[in-house]
This record gives sequence, C-alpha cells and structure tokens, in this order.
Amino acid sequence: MTMPIRPRRLRQSAAVRRLVAETRIDPAQLVLPMFVREGLAEPRPLESMPGVLHHSVDSLRRAAAEAAAAGIGGVMLFGVPEQRDGIGSGATDPDGILNVATRAVAEEVGDALVVQTDLCLDEFTDHGHCGVLAADGSVDNDATLLRYREMALAQAEAGSQLLGLSGMMDGQVAAVREALDEAGRSDVLLLGYAAKYASALYGPFREAVESALQGDRRTYQLDPANRREGRREAVLDVEQGADVVMVKPASFYLDVLADVAAESPVPVWAYQVSGEYAMVEAAGRNGWIDRDRAVLESITSIRRAGADAVLTYWAVEVAGWLTNR
Repeated sequence: MTMPIRPRRLRQSAAVRRLVAETRIDPAQLVLPMFVREGLAEPRPLESMPGVLHHSVDSLRRAAAEAAAAGIGGVMLFGVPEQRDGIGSGATDPDGILNVATRAVAEEVGDALVVQTDLCLDEFTDHGHCGVLAADGSVDNDATLLRYREMALAQAEAGSQLLGLSGMMDGQVAAVREALDEAGRSDVLLLGYAAKYASALYGPFREAVESALQGDRRTYQLDPANRREGRREAVLDVEQGADVVMVKPASFYLDVLADVAAESPVPVWAYQVSGEYAMVEAAGRNGWIDRDRAVLESITSIRRAGADAVLTYWAVEVAGWLTNR
C-alpha cells in the first residue's frame, strides 16, 4: 500500500518525540506562589492543598532558597495577617507580615530569582473584598486605587521586584504605575491580572489566606461566560503600562489565554490556581489518574495555549523533574 505521508513516523520513539516537541517547559518559566502567616513559629500544612504550607518567616526564607536552587523564575508572596480591618491597614504597614516577609526573601534570594508580591487587599480586610467598601457595601473602585498606590510603594520599599495587581479594579495598572514613577521607582515591574475570572476554583486559596469574604466578587472579577472581555481587559492593562499580563485561572480558560497571547505585545502569564492543583492531587491520591503525568500535561497545555510563564504550586517539584530527566 502506497502511503507517503505517515505522521506516526514523528511519534515512533521517545527520542524522536522529544526532538520534534512543539512545546517545552523550562524551570525558569515557573513561578511558585507561597503563603506566609503572621504568628507562626513553624510551617503548617494546608488541608485542602496537600504539600502546600503556611510558612513562618524563617521557613519562607528556607523555601525561597530551595526554589532559587531549583532554578525557577520567581516566587509570588501572599501574606496572612493576624489582625484585619476595613481598609486593610496591614497591607501598608512596614511591619505587616507581607512586607516583613518580602524583605526577608529579597535579602535571601533577590539576586537569584524575581521576588514578587500580591498587591490586593483581600488578605488584609475584615470583609474579605479586594478593595475599600462604600457606605452601601459595594467596592469603591477609586478609593481602592488610592490604597493600591500606597501598597505599591510599601511593597517596592520592602524589596518586591514585581507587583501582582490582582484586585481587578478599573485603572489599577495606571494608578500604580503613576505612583511608582512619581516616587522614582520606575524599575518595579507590574503584572496585571488582566483576565481574572470569578471562578469556582479559588476555594482552597481562600482557606490558605483565611479569607473573611462576605458575598462574592462578581462585580469586579470577570464573568466566566465572557471570552472577548478577557482580551479587552488585557489590552487595557498593556495600554496603562503593565509589563506582563495574566490570565487566571489557567486550565478552564485556555481559549482566553490563547486570545490574549495572540494580541499582547508583552509577556503573558497564567496562574494554575488552587482548585486546579487540588483536583489533580485528590484524583492522584485516589489512584484515579497518574498524578505526575497529569501535572506535566496540565502545565504543558497552559504553555501550549500561549503562556510564557506559569504560576503553579508544583513549580519546584516540576523543576526537579525537568532538571533530572
């Protein structure tokens, strides 16, 4: 039988498949989200995210050093304070947990990887929203921008090299860029969480930050039904000065990720969120899937859709696999 075109020739062995692979993962393309909790003397495991910890400042330093040694691209820090209030005062306190932790990590690994911080108020407010509330209980967009400007200066002063603007307020990138530039900190990178959706996949994260959320975030995070809106938000963030834009979550929004990657002149990242992590871990622990293969396949799919880098709780583990295979 004459058959000159046989695509299977390109799949005949591991060596051939490796040679012709269209998508690759490098440790430097991975960013590790990390949680540091005020008041801890020792790290504490998170029940809904097996293998992920609430760190003390000391254990965070050690884990950051391990991450740097693994060759990953960066760490994204989230702070969990003991006390909260209506405006998230702890977010701008130089002695607040996130700023203290940022100084420690920047001192430990600031030359080896990119130290990044979450710039959002939800971890620090007693109502759990990402901004300041108006008298009617709604999130006041413009009042929140003033707090974000203050947070940006505090985090930059603490040593953050990249600020992750995750609150989804209109104009947040422009407001923070202006504040930093006016303060002589034009060197600080801005990551715009441009297409952050009101997803069901954030549950384990809310345990991790001990969220006090009342209500939901659907008036500022994107509707999962909307694809074009994600691309529009990314374009706006680029126009306002974002150095990188983000799609979050990753696996349920690969179409949006591909759209943003095709449109964006700046790097595009994706966040493989807590629910994505927890589902794979749970299925793997029950023997329903091959856990390690699923981890690599999931990150490969995110890269294939167009992400230049991936925030993932498996960053250090996957970096070890990639280095040793």
